[in-house]
Amino acid sequence: MTLKECKKEEKADREFQKKFKFEGSINVLTQMMVDPAAVEKRGGGKNLPLRRGEILDVIQFTNKEQILCRNSQRRCKSVGAEALPA
Repeated sequence: MTLKECKKEEKADREFQKKFKFEGSINVLTQMMVDPAAVEKRGGGKNLPLRRGEILDVIQFTNKEQILCRNSQRRCKSVGAEALPA
């Protein structure tokens, strides 16, 4: 990983912590794959765009309907629990 990539990741992490009022370091709890039968969603606002079969890093289980996730482009937003298989 180059210095430029490291700085970009650090900046993205700081923005995430500020946006979601997240305390401490960002730890990935687990990885989950979006249900291949799920409908693809464009995202927007507070929701992450979903693609079938995409692998997401789970950062926090916020409630029964929403999960805070990060995708491969390091974007962090909420995902509906119905899109991720149990």
